[in-house]
Amino acid sequence: MKVMIAALLLSALMYSAAAEDASSQIKTETLLQSTASWDGTPYKAYPAGQPKITVLKITIAANTVMKWHSHPFPNAGYILSGELTVEKKDGTKQHFVAGQALAETVDSIHRGVTGAEPVVLIVFYSGAPGLPLSY
Repeated sequence: MKVMIAALLLSALMYSAAAEDASSQIKTETLLQSTASWDGTPYKAYPAGQPKITVLKITIAANTVMKWHSHPFPNAGYILSGELTVEKKDGTKQHFVAGQALAETVDSIHRGVTGAEPVVLIVFYSGAPGLPLSY
């Protein structure tokens, strides 16, 4: 019995040491964690039904004013390059630059306006089959 316990302890110590070695090779940085969109509106819920995750790399030309649109569910973006101002019809706006993440609004009409350089962003949508990403 003592030999079995010693073997289990040795095995646990070896696993722990291997896990520490592996974890020292991995760096995690939280870019965004939010229960509300960029304008402060709390998220209410995800769509019911089968989840569908969509990840897009979007490139928007310099000096572009996007059309007014909204999203039916929470999504978030990370700006790889350029700068983007997101604004709502009521005049509320926020400016984002490369290296920043933003939590998008849900069921709120808004648009993006790019600066003097193209914007490249990665957007993560948490939707459901049959739902558009925006409308």
